[in-house]
Parts: sequence; structure tokens; C-alpha cells
Amino acid sequence: MNRILKHNIQNFCLQSGTVMPGVTIAYRTLGKMAPGGGNNTVLVTHGYTSGPQMIEPEGDSEISFEGGWSRLVGPGKPIDTNRFFVVCPNMLGSSYGSTNAASINPETGKPYGSAFPYITVKDIVASQRRLLEDLGVKHLVAVAGPSYGGYQAFQWAVDFPDFMDGIVAAVTAPKAAGSRTRSLLSLLKDDPQWNGGDYYEHGPLKDTLMRIREEMLKRYGMDEWLQKAIPERKQRQEALSRMAAAWAEEFDANSLVILSRALENFNTEHYFNTIKAKVLYVLSSTDKLFPPSLGPDVMEKLKKAGVDAGYFEINSEYGHLASGLDADKWADRLSLFINSLL
Repeated sequence: MNRILKHNIQNFCLQSGTVMPGVTIAYRTLGKMAPGGGNNTVLVTHGYTSGPQMIEPEGDSEISFEGGWSRLVGPGKPIDTNRFFVVCPNMLGSSYGSTNAASINPETGKPYGSAFPYITVKDIVASQRRLLEDLGVKHLVAVAGPSYGGYQAFQWAVDFPDFMDGIVAAVTAPKAAGSRTRSLLSLLKDDPQWNGGDYYEHGPLKDTLMRIREEMLKRYGMDEWLQKAIPERKQRQEALSRMAAAWAEEFDANSLVILSRALENFNTEHYFNTIKAKVLYVLSSTDKLFPPSLGPDVMEKLKKAGVDAGYFEINSEYGHLASGLDADKWADRLSLFINSLL
């Protein structure tokens, strides 16, 4: 049974001024929306290469590991679907159902490919706002997400400060440390099928995507996670390769580029003084992408801006994956924060 829903938005204006005649936002929901404007709604935002499946009750760790928030979202869990209506939208430009480079460009009748318009994190968040409004949601209890999902949470807080009571930004930062677009493109250009991003007539770039994914998995901490069950290094590498292959079957190479470019000017720190929501900032003790050394500076800037902000560090071996794989280590702190918003 396909639990992913889709919503169409007409004439969506991007930050650049470009108007897309129509965009589709795919999304997953859990729980029931309260009458009169959904004041029990929590928006969960996903990571760079994940999607709405991150909140599936039986999350597939090979695909949604970046979030893998099934231990945090559900009946009786910190984001309790007996109380809250949870919406997890697929980012504009991403794979898993939303309009992206593989979608048909109405002007040409062919996939957008390299012609997909430049988008920003502000555009991604604006499309989510349109989705929520069309669903009848007038206010959010919280926006919560890991990694790229945390970028979105910070963007929500500065763009729509009155729309939510709190944000949870996990294994992330309020600004991008730097774009990886150039190095990513150099890898993709080496694939003979890349063709500048217009490869849909020739088939997906599976081998290249597998190599990119394996590198990501290792950098994120998946090797450490697998060591418990698979102590032998060769077998562990084979497991990583299987995970990478499964992901490469579903994810589009252009989405990697689109979402990477969207971060090139991402910086919400300049707008901290507009934040009205309470903030819970969560880092992992072993995260190589967002090390805990970021914490003091971010917290100082939030406090200086007058933001009601708290910090929690997950003591975990699993690096960037800690928010999901070591969910139990911060579930109580998340529960306390969510309850403080009610």
C-alpha cells in the first residue's frame, strides 16, 4: 500500500522570480489533524538523500537511515501520533515524488533535466507552507528534522516566525559550511551518461550513484553501526554496497545537484533576531559533518538574539546518524521539549 500522498501547487513563484506553472509536493502523514486549523500539527523535515519514508513505522534503514525517526515519531513516542498530526513532505527538487529534474517540463514535454530552475532552501520551505495551508493547517506545534531537515527547521523559524511554537534542529547547523556542488559535479561528469544532466533517455547513473552513496554512508557513520552485527570488514563492505545499490535504484543524480546548489547561500544566522519559536539544537558527539564544536557558537548567537534555546548532545558512536540510530539517547529530551510547547 502506497502511503505517499501528492499535492499540486499552481503558479509557484521561486525566490529567483521564476514562476513554475505547477509543482507537486509528495508527503506522508501520521495521526489525525485536529479540527479548526490543525493546531496539533508537527512538520518533520527529511535529510539530503532521504524522504518521507523516514517516519514510516517500520523504517527501512537502507533508505531512510538519515532520519530513521520511526523510534521518535509514532504512538506514545516523543512526537506522539496519538496526540499530533505529523506531516513529512518530500523536498521540492528531491526524489521520492516531488517535482524534480526527472519531472516533465510543461514547456518542452520532456524531463527538466539540466533546465530545472535554481531553487533555495527558502523555496523548499515556501512550498511546504503552501502545502500546509492547502491542507488547512494554520499553525504548527513544531518543525523538526535532522541534517538537511535541520536546515529547513532553521529556515522555517526565520521565514515564518509566527507559524510555529518550536523547532528541533538535529545534527545540523543554521548555515551551510560550504557547497559540495563542484566536487559532486566533477564525479558526475566522469560518467559517460551524465550529458550535463540530460541523461533520462539513456538511463540512470547507477554505478556513479553507488560510489557516491558508499562514500556518504562511511562519512555518516554507517560502518560503525554495522560493526555490531558484521564484525568482518569484507562482509561489512558488501553490506554497505548493497545499501548503496538499493538507494541508487531510487534516487536521481540531478536531485543531488539541485539540493546541493540550494545550500550555496544558505545562512539563517543573520536573521536570528526574527525567531520567536523555542529552539532545541541537537548535535552528535561523533558527527564529522556537524561536530559538537559548533554548539557553543550557535547557542551564543541564539541567546544573544534573545531566542529561547536549549542544547543537547547525543553521546553516540554513530556520528551523523545518531539522531535516528541512537534515538533512545535523546528521546526524553525531545519529549520534554515538545511538551513545553503545549
